[in-house]
Amino acid sequence: MADRVTVIGWDGSPLTSAARSALSAATLVAGAAHHLALPEVPPAAERIRLGSVDLAARRIAGHRGTAVVLADGDPGFFGVVRTLRAPEHGLEVEVVPAVSSVAAAFARAGMPWEDARIVVAHQRTLRRAVNVCRAHPKVAVLTSPGAGPAELALLLEGVHRTFVVCEELGTDREQVSVLTSDRAADHSWRDPNVVLVIGGGTTGGTPGTPWLAGQDTAARSVRGWGLPMEEYGHEGGRTGTGEDPSLRAAQLARLGPRTGDLVWDIGCAGGAFAVEAARFGAAVIAVDADPAACARTEQAARRHGVPLQTVPGRAPHVLENLPEPDVVRIAAGGVPVVTACTDRRPERIVAHASTRDEAEAIGAALAGGGYTVESLLLQTVGLDPADWSERERSVVFLLSGRRANSA
Repeated sequence: MADRVTVIGWDGSPLTSAARSALSAATLVAGAAHHLALPEVPPAAERIRLGSVDLAARRIAGHRGTAVVLADGDPGFFGVVRTLRAPEHGLEVEVVPAVSSVAAAFARAGMPWEDARIVVAHQRTLRRAVNVCRAHPKVAVLTSPGAGPAELALLLEGVHRTFVVCEELGTDREQVSVLTSDRAADHSWRDPNVVLVIGGGTTGGTPGTPWLAGQDTAARSVRGWGLPMEEYGHEGGRTGTGEDPSLRAAQLARLGPRTGDLVWDIGCAGGAFAVEAARFGAAVIAVDADPAACARTEQAARRHGVPLQTVPGRAPHVLENLPEPDVVRIAAGGVPVVTACTDRRPERIVAHASTRDEAEAIGAALAGGGYTVESLLLQTVGLDPADWSERERSVVFLLSGRRANSA
């Protein structure tokens, strides 16, 4: 096993005395090509081109001597330190940090970043990274080949954002480009790069000093969920059975929208469900055949300070060109819409019905699409606390489907 492993972060600035001292004593140096070309690397040291960090860690574990690993930015921030410290390698490391590429990118843009979300985009995580960009107004994306600015832009089609693309930070070839997301797909970008995705902010919420990194806490200050319709400011809007707060709370509980998810809200009506799903950190596409419903949903989103996208059109046809959902709430369209959604294979689907026949048909469509079905009859009775008289009553069937493991 290596006698000592030192991980050195490199941000393009001159190496610190601690980094130079560690390099001068190294008998093995691992890093990218531009790291191995640094003049401080000892000529006699064994050199490992850092591709697979796991493979390099095994080589280092079998080395008798002093090893140094060079990495861009802060190696403890989405970097090589996590892999090197994995139990299977048994390595103890010392870290000499540098400015992270995210900090450098926001510095180049002249922006604060304690309220930014930070995601890593590989080909397997690209879709979830894009969903975070849909749902949050300030996101830093650590890209990789095949999951770069062009791919981000293509998957964000229909959502306007500003891209700040920082290529080869800290090198002589550094370049910072600011452009709209619809133009990013037309360029070829050099690796490595970091993309700041900015936009989609709203005027809701109360201004204040951030206190929690990665969160716009002021915009999500309303406590609770399953809120009454008065919270959405749509007096005179559509407030039928599908908008009952208790039903909405039960639907949210079964879908569990979260950061990285894309939620379809089909039949968004007044926007209450769409807004509450967005408040959980999910990306939301709200669909309704009535353009006025889409306008009410956008107004509700501004009121509560959350980004979402509205798509006017009649389901199921309007769903064909939408990106793949993780969870779906169906408030309109019945069996044809349920069938169209099961074909897209989201993890969970919820729908509701006013009659038993309609509930049976929806349940059969979910089961036929490969989903495990739960059916509940929900009854809520609003009472006047002054005399405990009944004010309103709602009775509805709730159907929820969870994609079967064998599907």
